Amino acid sequence: MRVRIARGILEQIMSEAAATPLEVCGLLLGEAEHIQTIRPAANVAADPARHFELDPAALIAAHKAQRSGGPRIAGHYHSHPSGVPVPSSTDAASAAPDGSLWLIVGGGSARLWVATGPDENARFVEALLDIM
Repeated sequence: MRVRIARGILEQIMSEAAATPLEVCGLLLGEAEHIQTIRPAANVAADPARHFELDPAALIAAHKAQRSGGPRIAGHYHSHPSGVPVPSSTDAASAAPDGSLWLIVGGGSARLWVATGPDENARFVEALLDIM
C-alpha cells in the first residue's frame, strides 16, 4: 500500500514531535491512499512521556465533522520520543485491526503502518509513505 502525504504536513508532525520530550498525537484526515491534513490533539495519557491517548473531545469533534461531510478520519499519528518509529507492544494492544493508518515518528524519521489482524489485537503492516 502506498499513501501520499504533503511534505509540509509531515514536517509539521516532525516539528511537533521534536518540540517536546512527551509523546505527541493527532488525527490523520483524508483517504486511505492520501493524507490530506492533520488535526493535532492533546495527549491525555496518564504517562504522556511513555504512552499516548488522544483527547476524546478532539476525536468526537472529528467524528462529528466527518458525519457532516467533513474530512474522513484515516488514522492517527504519534511519536516515540526516545525510540524508533515502529509499533510497540502497547500500540498493538491498543489498536483495532480495522485498516486504520498509524504514522509513528521517532529518532528523526517517520514510518507508516496499517493496523490489520484477525483478532482484537492488531498486527501492523508497513505502508510506503509517498512524500509529495
